[in-house]
Formats: sequence, C-alpha cells, structure tokens
Amino acid sequence: MSPLPLPGAGAGAERSDAAAESVYQELLERVGEANPRPRIEPVRRLAELAGSPQLSFPVIQVAGTNGKTSTSRAIESLLRAYGLRTGLFTSPHLVDFSERFQIDGEPISGEALASAWDELRAPLAVADAELAESGQGPITFFEALAVLAFSAFADAPVEVGVIEVGMGGEWDATNIVDAQVAVFTPIGLDHTEFLGPDIASIARTKAGIVKDGATVVTADQDPDALAEIEAAAAEHGATLVVQGRDFRLVEDRLAVGGRQIDVVGLSGRAYPPAYVPLFGSHQAQNAALAIAAVEAFFGADRPLPGEVLDEGLGQLTSPGRLQLIGTDPIVYVDAAHNPHGAAALVRAVEESFQFEELALVVGILGEKDAAGVLAALAPIAHRVTLTRVDSPRSADPSDLLSVAAESIPDTPIEIADSLPEALDEARAWAARAEGRAVLVAGSVVLAGEAIEFARAEGWGTK
Repeated sequence: MSPLPLPGAGAGAERSDAAAESVYQELLERVGEANPRPRIEPVRRLAELAGSPQLSFPVIQVAGTNGKTSTSRAIESLLRAYGLRTGLFTSPHLVDFSERFQIDGEPISGEALASAWDELRAPLAVADAELAESGQGPITFFEALAVLAFSAFADAPVEVGVIEVGMGGEWDATNIVDAQVAVFTPIGLDHTEFLGPDIASIARTKAGIVKDGATVVTADQDPDALAEIEAAAAEHGATLVVQGRDFRLVEDRLAVGGRQIDVVGLSGRAYPPAYVPLFGSHQAQNAALAIAAVEAFFGADRPLPGEVLDEGLGQLTSPGRLQLIGTDPIVYVDAAHNPHGAAALVRAVEESFQFEELALVVGILGEKDAAGVLAALAPIAHRVTLTRVDSPRSADPSDLLSVAAESIPDTPIEIADSLPEALDEARAWAARAEGRAVLVAGSVVLAGEAIEFARAEGWGTK
C-alpha cells in the first residue's frame, strides 16, 4: 500500500480535519475512555476480525503514571532519526483528534484515518453482535480506538510502533500487542478506583504488559512498584534493565530552552552531552529512559550513533508540557493532573524560570486528587483562579475553593465561570507588573482548551 498522506493546507486540510472529526464523533457514541472495562478478549477478537493488524509491526509499549507521553514521543523521535518509519499512538489528545495517531512524527491525515475506520466498521458490527449475544457491553471508545490505530499503522505501513498504554496495563486495550520492549515510567497513585488503592496494586496491573522473552526497561521506581515489575519479568523470562543500575543519567544541566544531559547507556557507553529542548529535570529522566528503550529495541550491545541521538532528541517536542502559548503577557500551559505530575511541574518551573510572581489557572476533574494537586502547586502560586474544565467530569470550582484555601494558604484565590474568563483575569493581572506570568494546569482537557483558545485569540505562538 502507498504511504499515508500527511496533512495538507487550505481546503484540503479542512476536508482532512472534517474526516477525522467525523470518525471522532462516531467513536464518541461508544462508552467513553474515562470508563474502561477491565477486559481484553473482546479487543483481541475485534483485532482478529480486522486481520490482527497489531501483529504486522514490532512494538515498544510504554506504561506508567507520569511521563508516558513525553517518553513515548522521545522514543519515537529517536527511532525516526534512525531512519525507521514510525507509528506513535498516545492518549488523550489536546486539541485535534488526529494527534493521537502519528505517522513519521506528523498527525495522520483525516482521509487515511477515515479509510481505516471504514475498514473497521464490519469487524465492529460483528464484535458488538457477539458481545450482545453473550450479555456483554459493546466495544468501547478506547477499545475501538486502539484497534483503529493498529489498523492505520498497518496500512501506512510503519516499521515500528510506539504504543502508549491508556490506563493500567494488563487489561488495557493496547495490550493485545506483542511488544518486544516494555517500558515503565515512574508509577504512582492515580486512577485508584480502577487500578487499586496502593502503588503495589497499580504496578501489578501495569506490569501486565510484559510479554514472554521481552526486554523490560524501567525508570527508577518506588520499591513496591519495582518489586511487581521484577516479578512480572521473572514470570515471563524477560530481561530487566533498571535506571540507575543498568543505565543512568549521569548529569543533567540547565540549558537555554531545555536541558543538556550526559547518559550512560545499556552497553556501558558514555554518550557525548546531548541537548533536550524540554523544561524540567523530569524530562531529562524521560530522555534517558527513551535512550535505553531504543537501545533495547536494537540490542543492548549496540549504542545509538551520535547523530541519531542529537537529531532524535534535538527535534523532540512534547505539546502540553510547559508549552508556551502566549508572550504578552507570558502564558504557559501544562497537563499535570495528579500530585506527582504537579510536583514535577513545580520543580521544572523553579529550575527553568525566574518569574517574580505567577498566576495559576487551575481546573481539575472530579475524580482526581484535587487537594494533592493544589498542595503540590502551592510553592509557585502567587495568585490562583479556579475554573471549570470543559467536561461533565469537571470538579465545581466552588467546591474546590475550600480545598484550595487549605492547600494554598495566604494566597488570593478567585473563581471564574469559564477558562476564557479565568485567562482574561489572570493575563490582566500579569500585565500590570514586570516579572509576572500565567500558568494553566490541573487537567489534560484544560490544557487543550487553553491551547485552542490561545490559537483562536492569536496570541502569537504555534
């Protein structure tokens, strides 16, 4: 088959966007991704009916609580710099649905996505009918989404897929792949209503992505999480490599617009200093993990060529992660939505910027640990505006007020009915004095809203 077309411009781009949006709207008629079903066989059956596209290319699969998307993007970028045609599947999207499916570093075209969706219609109808006959619910949004991604990547065709786990691992819809490399970013508490009440339970579920004979590459972990990953590796005869033991980030220095890192890889080779154009020491850790994952894919005794490292990391982007969306005044957005992610965000701001005062615009989904997120953000907050996320799952800003007052004491806290109102107020405050800036955080959905609003308002950034 011919390669998938990349997004065009003008009327063609509008048609492509409309085609992708049409697919998205059909998917939204299914049970949403916020309500996963702990099952895997229906997804496997749907893929089987579609020709098992997930088996047509090798896979690196990425699980964890924080840093999954950034690490996945770094892995994909390094593989692309190596000359491979890549497919990258991440969730959720920030603005455009097609962001979830990347072919060679670009969002898939709407036409290609619609074509893959048309091919999936008949298998979906059969799978839904079989599930109804057995008394089960139909294929969900994310179950269909994952098989759609695999089908699109097989059609491209890609030479390697980098697949971010949606939630958990063992029963996540992406886990029908036969990943030869399983990557674990730091595991913490999140989605406890689905994954379990403690880190050990959550890690046990996430470790379900380990396959027989695979290579397991893990970040530095909480001891309880590492024990579960070690147990899964042993059960499946997998090779386990651990950050700090088998590969390591030797040095991480602040650089203009990002970090400069020194890494010792799986072969024991010390790489020359490499530039990572992302903010925060956590992004340096993500980059080191990505390097080890790509080494594992090609073979631990094969260090990456220097030009691959430089190009792969140098071209890296991570939308929604301390992304600049406005310059007059300065406005950043970050998708941090749990205490661990919020703490990493605070460290990145403190390390990378010298704002005299920072206004936070915060919206949080109702099921999240709002008190933990707000407490983690407290060290950088000089003013807080609470607002609603554009989601039925949003926490009511009025309900967050007492939580915020306790978590961020002695700080002005206001409520705005909408994100545009919150941004208008925060930007007006920031414009009144030198050294002030605005940061939007608390939800991936809110981050996407802010990016889209900034584009519509013409704030002067991409």
